[in-house]
Amino acid sequence: MKKYLPRTIDQILENKLQGKGAVLIQGPKWCGKTTTAEQFAKSVVYMDEPDRKEQNIQLADISPATLLIGDTPRLIDEWQLAPKLWDAVRFTVDHREGKGQFILTGSSVPADLSETSHSGTGRFAWITMRNMSLYESGESTGEVSLNGLFSGEENISGINPLGLEDIAYLVCRGGWPDTLDLEKNIALEAAYDYLDGILNSDISRVDNVKRDPERAKRIMRSYARNQGSQITFTEIAKDVSTNELMFTDETVASYIKALKKMFVVEDMTAWNPNLRSKTSIRAADTRYFSDSAIAAAALGIGPNDLIADLKTFGLMFETMCIRDLRTYAERQNGNVYHYRDRSGLECDAVIHLRNGNYGLVEIKLGGDKLIREGAENLLKLEAMIDTEKMPAPSFKMILTGTDRYAYKRPDGVFVVPIGCLKD
Repeated sequence: MKKYLPRTIDQILENKLQGKGAVLIQGPKWCGKTTTAEQFAKSVVYMDEPDRKEQNIQLADISPATLLIGDTPRLIDEWQLAPKLWDAVRFTVDHREGKGQFILTGSSVPADLSETSHSGTGRFAWITMRNMSLYESGESTGEVSLNGLFSGEENISGINPLGLEDIAYLVCRGGWPDTLDLEKNIALEAAYDYLDGILNSDISRVDNVKRDPERAKRIMRSYARNQGSQITFTEIAKDVSTNELMFTDETVASYIKALKKMFVVEDMTAWNPNLRSKTSIRAADTRYFSDSAIAAAALGIGPNDLIADLKTFGLMFETMCIRDLRTYAERQNGNVYHYRDRSGLECDAVIHLRNGNYGLVEIKLGGDKLIREGAENLLKLEAMIDTEKMPAPSFKMILTGTDRYAYKRPDGVFVVPIGCLKD
């Protein structure tokens, strides 16, 4: 049996099971939801098991309670294939004693929610699982922890094991657990196979709306070219339209909505701090794929292409870092936002915790010039924050790719390679 690699959400799941009757783990296909849930489950029903799929769905329709019989926590894998199970789980939780009755996993939002009558509030806890971070996959040493930075740690140190070629490979390989032990050339094909599945099947199956693979491909390519930007659906429609194939805003919105339901796209909302000035803050979402490898596959590029085009490399690297920061922030009860204002000042990532503490992060592939510019940005933003109305940032960090060491600059800004970071 393949050895289970611990995931950041393990402790989160354990805690949620102690506090709620049911826990829903949602996230992209192949990210490891089922494997993680199996570590905690005492019994399982796989809704998409080929020999029983039709029978399971029929049973969920006529007698959903039957599928819930088993030792607890009982795992219901790919529950979205039979939405009626949601209300059945909620009802069972209400009428049984004890927490941690069920774990539900799903790689998409159900196509039809009309068969569910209750939101699950008070009975369910929700967890979003993503592809593996570099620390989970063993490529980061974890010498610097996000928790430590929030706790006031000052004396950080670490040696980055990753060089430019390593980073380029990891950006294109992605964080799918099943790719870790494959030869590099084979592992790199996984993202292309994943993309083919999205284009030829999943984008239509997710909500039972027939969509054109070529249109989906063009929209995803435009999204990939504009990673980390606030491009609008109108601009995407103009970008991908040709004389032979025209796109409307509504078409783009429909395709993007489907990609979000599959957790392929995960945009980032804006952070709105209290500022000393009346600077106008841009509130539009920033565009990201859930994994940099999907973006790379959509563009048809590999590690060598990234090394030859450092601008594109920087965008793809940022996407990978955002994936990891979201994973690490989840463990700290935090979310990741972006900041941009109309003066041009920006911050790639703001990690904001539930207790009100926050950290400012600039993402730079590497190099003294980019690090210096990133530090200047962070210090400028810090000076604009009204600390009479909100706390000062817990830390300011430049997250880099190829720099050798983790250290604290004289101006107080931390420089941390992604190959040294953990939750």
